[in-house]
Amino acid sequence: MIHEFTKENIDAIGKVLNAKPKPIGEDVFRLELINKEENLRLALEIHLGLEVDSKKMNMVSVYSGGTFLQLHNCTAFIASDLLKQVTFFGKQSGLTSGLIVEETAGCSLYANVGDEVLAGDFTSLPEDLMMCGVALSLTESEGLDGFTFEDDQIS
Repeated sequence: MIHEFTKENIDAIGKVLNAKPKPIGEDVFRLELINKEENLRLALEIHLGLEVDSKKMNMVSVYSGGTFLQLHNCTAFIASDLLKQVTFFGKQSGLTSGLIVEETAGCSLYANVGDEVLAGDFTSLPEDLMMCGVALSLTESEGLDGFTFEDDQIS
């Protein structure tokens, strides 16, 4: 199920990732993931309603070891209890960018993926694109047709 960002559904993200969201500002939440078996740590920050040039947007940041990732204009997310991961994504002008965070402190980023990759037959894609197409295929759900990010969606 695709979710829009609200303060209320930040808890759903924490439940799937088995991490307690901590408010670190009025509209900023931090989740810390630790995988003791593989000695991995990841911090996830979700910024709701950042104002840039009189427009509001959401941003997701990941800090992990020597890596720092940000997904700007993040419009929605899919929290999967089955996969124990959350896919954060944004769509703009036929392109999708997605940041996938796993309960085990893993993280993947796919940026500027064309609709043709997500809507086509994954088995016909070159191997290097197949994983991306499968990973972001959930973002092509029915509920996204005509989805726009409006200011009134931020609470």
